[in-house]
Amino acid sequence: MKLIADGIRKSFDKKEVLKGASFTFEQGRIYALLGRNGSGKTTFFNCLNEDLKMDSGSFCLEDEAGARRPVTTDDIGYVLSTPVVPEFLTAREILKFFLEINEGRIEHPQTPDSYLDWVQIEPEDRNKLLRDFSHGMKNKIQMLLNLIADPLVLLLDEPLTSLDVVAQEEMKSLLKSRKAEHITILSTHIMELALDMCDDVVLLHGGVLTHMERGDMPLEEYKDRIITALKEGYAEGQNA
Repeated sequence: MKLIADGIRKSFDKKEVLKGASFTFEQGRIYALLGRNGSGKTTFFNCLNEDLKMDSGSFCLEDEAGARRPVTTDDIGYVLSTPVVPEFLTAREILKFFLEINEGRIEHPQTPDSYLDWVQIEPEDRNKLLRDFSHGMKNKIQMLLNLIADPLVLLLDEPLTSLDVVAQEEMKSLLKSRKAEHITILSTHIMELALDMCDDVVLLHGGVLTHMERGDMPLEEYKDRIITALKEGYAEGQNA
């Protein structure tokens, strides 16, 4: 399956943030959506998730036979940079509630504790209210709920920056182990994370999407190429 973004445009007042952004994302790969702060990464996600109305352009899904259909909300899981969780529930309670309301939609459901094992939430923390969780632990819960829902398209908006080093490695391993099931797009401005975790780097600069192919290029040369492209894209945006 492929996710096709075609000519996405979005402006705020007189500032055009997305200027005809187009790209094809393929299932089974993790894409880094890399860009400077304010480049429009979250705007692109919000247009895809229909939280924002595009000025023009379209998103669609294409199967192996070439048949296309619109993207629906059921196709998308969205992990926000600032986690939104019901803080009056415990970790076990939110898992139990989520499984109940999605009964029949989740293949091979497991117990709440089995799922909490996925993201290394310690047993002693599972009956704590989510309001007492750290930002990073709330982010783990948010990511876990999206993985259980098993959407085709998984949008990750700076999902790992709030996690400590050990938790980051745990979540990277989990996402990599499940990438065959998803079209995964990770928005970040941290190049090291993009290069370490992702199969492809896609720059959002100057309002458009550009695939940064590496080939046999040495890592440091590849990094320099990305930085140069981002600088040029930023300058174009400033002069537009």
